[in-house]
Amino acid sequence: MLRMDDISYSVEGRPLIEHASAVIPDGHKVGLVGRNGTGKTTLFRLIRGELTLETGEISLPKGARIGGVAQEAPATDDSLLDTVLAADTERAALMAEAEHATDAHRIAEIQTRLGDIDAWSAEARAASILRGLGFDTEAQARPCADFSGGWRMRVALAAVLFSRPDLLLLDEPTNYLDLEGALWLEAYLVRYPHTVIIVSHDRDLLNRAVTGILHLEDRKLTYYSGPYDTFAKTRAARLAAAEAENRKAEARRAHLQSFVDRFRAQATKARQAQSRLKMIERLTFAATPQEAALRRFSFPEPEEISPPVVAMEEASVGYDGKPVLSHLTLRIDQDDRIALLGRNGEGKSTLSKLIAGRLAPLSGKITTSTKLRVGYFAQHQMDDLRADETPLAHLRRLRPGETPARHRARLSGFGLMAEQAETEVGRLSGGQKARLTLLLATLDAPHLLILDEPTNHLDIESREALVEALTAYSGAVVLVSHDMHLLSLVVDRLWLVKDGRVTPFDDDLDAYRKLLLAGDATPKPDRPKAKPEKPGRDQILALRAELRKSEARVEKLEQMRDQLARKLADPALYENERIGEMEVWQKKYAEIMEGLDRAEALWIAAQEKLDAAGG
Repeated sequence: MLRMDDISYSVEGRPLIEHASAVIPDGHKVGLVGRNGTGKTTLFRLIRGELTLETGEISLPKGARIGGVAQEAPATDDSLLDTVLAADTERAALMAEAEHATDAHRIAEIQTRLGDIDAWSAEARAASILRGLGFDTEAQARPCADFSGGWRMRVALAAVLFSRPDLLLLDEPTNYLDLEGALWLEAYLVRYPHTVIIVSHDRDLLNRAVTGILHLEDRKLTYYSGPYDTFAKTRAARLAAAEAENRKAEARRAHLQSFVDRFRAQATKARQAQSRLKMIERLTFAATPQEAALRRFSFPEPEEISPPVVAMEEASVGYDGKPVLSHLTLRIDQDDRIALLGRNGEGKSTLSKLIAGRLAPLSGKITTSTKLRVGYFAQHQMDDLRADETPLAHLRRLRPGETPARHRARLSGFGLMAEQAETEVGRLSGGQKARLTLLLATLDAPHLLILDEPTNHLDIESREALVEALTAYSGAVVLVSHDMHLLSLVVDRLWLVKDGRVTPFDDDLDAYRKLLLAGDATPKPDRPKAKPEKPGRDQILALRAELRKSEARVEKLEQMRDQLARKLADPALYENERIGEMEVWQKKYAEIMEGLDRAEALWIAAQEKLDAAGG
């Protein structure tokens, strides 16, 4: 188990964690929550031993391996599959040693250990994880250097999942995933055999994938059993009880202070007044969390314009003359709330840019209202921000006629207070950049608001505030997000972006989630009895690769068996003076036969899997 006893840590003299304690049992899946800036990432670094505690101790079982995604996978020439396979260092070392080992005893040990760690299915497992995170078979064979930083973050996530550490630390892993990848990760974590601590602001993930919540607040750690909703209810009840106790204590204090104020100057009552002052000093108030008031986003309201806001007829859009999406015949009205569904790379962001007017159509016709104003929140926040400018400078440039007081009021309305207002954007946190981007996107009271992954880096309170703001907003909304909770509360129309087309998805989000978990995002007509789906090409290729490896392993062990058999067939080996040597070779022969039995069993199992898949 993971045990944290009386731990403290400060940053530049400011206590971040102070005499905090918690115990995480083996195999538990725990969500680490707390407002932005409370120290969740710092706690991960303390657990990994990257920072030194001021007090207390963090302990794990001896030999326990800790894994996490600290940075993106390097841009090397190694394929994605090889990069992930290399993450299991024990397997990689054993496989390399097996290529050159000559000692029969050591070879048998290697083969036994490889079987124990299920090394022969490693390639299939790695390929499965990469597929779940959005990489098809062709992409898995390409070098890491071919992919952008966001995609290499996925490779790094795949690598740590493949290595299966005893303690898995994940810090906002869904920020780089699409909805399909996020749902796959959720299902994977539920089945993960070891302990997981995950920092996330995805409410659905924290409700479905974890068995407990570790809350970091007021520099203390508090563990709650159950998913996030249970934690929220329990905590709300605790806050209500603390506030009730405080109201009673405050009423008592006011009553005592009233007596002191009335009678302190009277000699006959001075002693009683002093007694009551001491009683006031002894009054205690229940500790309540430092609850910052929920800052509600306030989006300016646009005037109503004639429908449609946007209309497309047989439009296509892409890059360098090559279409990504074609035959787009779509309409958006001012009261629409639309979610764009589909895997990363299918064209959701491309469609968003087309609707926003940031990409011109390659063909077809697009009509927009003459008075249309569009607000756009880019997935990559720095696309619309200047790293060397402060938030105040952004507003001065965009609203030169407004007073500094008005600029600060706008910023504070989005949770950017005096200190952040004068900090260069490049030094702001991800959540602060997201708030600034939301402010700039809604500055002109747009009739159409396009939000591409707006919740990345926003804490749960800010996400709830965004839901309320979008619910109250009277313009059209086009939303791309992996946050199912946000989508379920905001949108009423679903568009599926897939295979170069955009089509209405007539079912609900729950049905789409089930389709994704089943591995197919294409709706199918109802049938009396669903036939089991045939394994895909990727799965069959992986099974064939596993079979080839099994065959090669059996062949190598058979060669070693035959060599030892010839050795043992030599009559000279059985002479009295060589009895000891003969016993050694017989023992090695027995070990080889044991390894061969194991390898043949794996070979048969691989063949049966392939036969069952129809390969």
